[in-house]
Amino acid sequence: MLCLLLILAPGATHAGEAVVLTAIDAAAKTAGAGETVTLHLTGPTESRLILLRHPDRVAVDLSDTLAAAPDLKPLADGLVDHLRQGLIAEDRYRLVFVLKRPALARLESEETSGGRLLRLQLTPSDRKAFDAALLKQGLGETGATVGVAGARPDRPFTVVIDPGHGGIDNGAISRDGTHEKDINLQMALALRDALASRPNVTVVLTRSDDTYIPLNERAEIGRRNKADLFISLHADSIRYSSLRGATVYTLSDRASDALSSEIADSENAADRFAGPEWHQEEPEVFDILLDLTRRETVGFSERFAAALVDSLDDGGIGLIKNPKRSAGFRVLRAPDVPSVLVEMGYLSNKDDEKLLLDPDWQKKAAGAIADAAMHFLKTRSAIAGAGSGSGG
Repeated sequence: MLCLLLILAPGATHAGEAVVLTAIDAAAKTAGAGETVTLHLTGPTESRLILLRHPDRVAVDLSDTLAAAPDLKPLADGLVDHLRQGLIAEDRYRLVFVLKRPALARLESEETSGGRLLRLQLTPSDRKAFDAALLKQGLGETGATVGVAGARPDRPFTVVIDPGHGGIDNGAISRDGTHEKDINLQMALALRDALASRPNVTVVLTRSDDTYIPLNERAEIGRRNKADLFISLHADSIRYSSLRGATVYTLSDRASDALSSEIADSENAADRFAGPEWHQEEPEVFDILLDLTRRETVGFSERFAAALVDSLDDGGIGLIKNPKRSAGFRVLRAPDVPSVLVEMGYLSNKDDEKLLLDPDWQKKAAGAIADAAMHFLKTRSAIAGAGSGSGG
């Protein structure tokens, strides 16, 4: 039996006014040169191509389009493993081609008597070439869209800064009595001021005083404010007093190393101060669109983390060995907000403690974080806007 998937975008009120995706075909190129996926449309539509990682994927966005096509049948020896699809906005439908191995992609458009064909040309590549294409995409050099580049909506970027701990939760305490919660707030205020001097940025703090906030609520503040970036600031204490320097963490199910696991356990323990209502985990519901969003967010978080490490290093901020790490930090769990946790240094190290208390060092570190944030936000905007354009 043939099953059709028909999803009406809320922005399209009549089928006659919307473009319909009627078929998706895959065909192999000659001599192992890749494959062509053809999208059959009833008319022109704005289209956009995006490369994604974790896993490797190629996404095609179609504006004001209804989907009424049988699912793709992947080629046994092709590059596409499977297809995911669904609405990601009121007026935007996304097809995500999950790849078996790295591939380069481009879109071609052809007008026909029956409407329009969009051909996704996939060519096998190695990891280096795929990552290079991904980097160019991040710099706004996609070269793989159909139509004229569109602009990002004219709204400020929103950055949520999260000073860790607070209130009854002191966080780490140094031998000299320095409280982590105070350092985190001082650094958050310095970062707020650094970002406030940049154009087109709105800054939200999860706390601006000595207040306790549960971890889930901190992440929800980012989501409620539709944050473009979430930065959680910390200055932990560990049993290795000789270890010093900044570390940038992203979210992962499994910690990248033993130290990261230890740090995550320490930070997640902050919820021991929360009331029972904050310990009720919402059931995990599988939603294909949420899953796609979460995977895309992971990619953005990883990209910002790498840029932040470079910016801190360039700004003269000391880093630990292998400064980009990952673990299961609860505060980073928002599925749709790129998020990182920055350990600015360790209160268990006297030299780090001295720097963390120094207003000049705080200002320097805040400037480096702000530089990385602005670069990330501008390049992410380039990705979001680079592919919008008329296919006609």
